[in-house]
Amino acid sequence: MTVTDPVASTQPVAAAPSRWTAWRVETVALVALAIPLVFTQLAQMAVMTTDVIMLGRLSQTALAAGAIGSTIYYFAWLIGAGPSSAVSPMIAQSLGADPNNREAVRTIVRMGLWAVALLALPMAALLVSAEWILLHLGQDPVLAKGAGQFVSVLAIGMPFTLGFLVLRNFATATGKPRAAMWVMLATILWNALADYALIFGHFGFPRLEMVGAGIATASSGMFSLLAMVLIIWLDPDLRVYQPFKGLVLPARRLLAEVFRLGLPIGMTMIFEAMLFNVMTLVMGTFGTDQLAAHQVALNFASVTFMVPLGIGMAATVRVGLATGRGDMAAARLSGFVAMVVGVGFISLCGLAMAFAGRQIASLYFGPPTAQETQVITYATQFLMIAAAFQVFDALQVIGGLSLRGLKDARVPMIIAGASYWLAGAPICLILAISFGLKGVGIWIGLAAGLSVAAVAMGLRFEWLTRASNRPLLITV
Repeated sequence: MTVTDPVASTQPVAAAPSRWTAWRVETVALVALAIPLVFTQLAQMAVMTTDVIMLGRLSQTALAAGAIGSTIYYFAWLIGAGPSSAVSPMIAQSLGADPNNREAVRTIVRMGLWAVALLALPMAALLVSAEWILLHLGQDPVLAKGAGQFVSVLAIGMPFTLGFLVLRNFATATGKPRAAMWVMLATILWNALADYALIFGHFGFPRLEMVGAGIATASSGMFSLLAMVLIIWLDPDLRVYQPFKGLVLPARRLLAEVFRLGLPIGMTMIFEAMLFNVMTLVMGTFGTDQLAAHQVALNFASVTFMVPLGIGMAATVRVGLATGRGDMAAARLSGFVAMVVGVGFISLCGLAMAFAGRQIASLYFGPPTAQETQVITYATQFLMIAAAFQVFDALQVIGGLSLRGLKDARVPMIIAGASYWLAGAPICLILAISFGLKGVGIWIGLAAGLSVAAVAMGLRFEWLTRASNRPLLITV
C-alpha cells in the first residue's frame, strides 16, 4: 500500500484546493473501494440462492426445512459477524494514524481470528440444538428434523466462514477488496458443485439430501477461508503484513476492543434482521399470495440493497482512515459522500420499482396463472412502497457503517433497537392488523422503522463529525 493509492490513501482529501475537487476525489476513492465490495456481496447472495434452488429441486419439504433452519443459522452467524466486522474500522484507524504500523494490523487480525475461535463453541451448541429449538417453537416435526440435520452440519463450517470474514475485512481495510471478491466468485462454483454432488448423489458421491446440503455449505466456508489464506500469501501487498505471524500470542487489550466494538455491531444487525424475519411470519398469516408477493419484493429489494451496503462498507474504511489521522473534516466528507452516492444509485432503483413494479414482479414467474397474477398484483403494491423504503434503507446502512468507521457502535445499536422495535414493529402491526391493511401495512411499517433509523444515524454522524466536537478516537 502506498499513499498514492486512491483507495487506501491516508492523505487528507480535505486538503484539496476546492470543495468540488474534494468531493470529486473522495467520490473516486470511495467508488473504487466500493465496487469490489458490492460484487462480493452479490456473490455471497448467489451462494445462498444456489442452496435454495438445489433444495427446491429436491422437494418442497426440503426447501421449507432449509428455510427455517437457515433462520437459526443466520442468527448465530450475526453474533459472530459482529466481532469479525470490528476488524475493518480498527485496522483503518490504525493505518490512518500510522500507515507503516504493520504490527498493529497483524495483531488486530490475530485477535479477530481469536474472537471467532472463542465464539465457535457456543455457536456450535446453538446450531446442534436447532431441532430442539424449532420443536419448542411449535414447528412441524418433519421440518424441524430436516432443519436440524442441515444446521448441525453447518456448525462445522461456521468458524471457517467467520474466519473468512475477518480476512476479508483485513484485505478491505488495507485497500485490496478484490481479493475477497475473487474468492467469493470461486466459492459460487464450489458450492454449486458440492450441492449437486452431495444432495443428489452425483459424481460417485452418496445421496445425502439435507445432510449433503449442510456438508456442501460448510465445505464452502472452509474453501473460502483457505482460498483467502492462499491469496494473502500470493499477494505481496497483503503478505507484507504477515497476518498469521504469532497467531497463538494473546493481545488482551485488542481482543477486548474487538468484542466491545463487535458485539454491539452484531446486535445492531440482529435488531434489523429479526424485524424482517418476524414480519415475514406475520405476513404468512395473511395468506400464501401475500407471503409470496412479500418474498418477491423483498428479494428484489435485497439485491439492489447490496450496492448501498458495499458503499457503506467502503465508508467504514474511508472514515476510519481519516479518523485515525485525526482529520475529522475528511471523515465527515467521506461519510456524506457515501450517503449521496448511495442514495443517488438507490433512487434510480426506486424509480424502476415505482414505474415498472409489475414488470419486475413478473420476472419471477413464467406465464402467470390466475393465482400468480394475484401475487404479482400484491408484489407491485409492495414494490411501490419499496421505492421509498430503499432510500431510507440506504441512508441508515451507510450512516451506521460510517459511524462504525468512528468506532461508534453502542449508540447505533440503541438507535437500531428503538427504530425497528419501538417504531417499526408497532407501526407494522397497527397498520396491518388494526387498520386491516395487511401486507401493505407491513411494508409501510418497515419503511417507517427504516426512516427513523436513517434520520437518527445521519444526525448522530453529523453531530460527531462537527469541527467543534473534534472526536478523534471514539471509544465504545
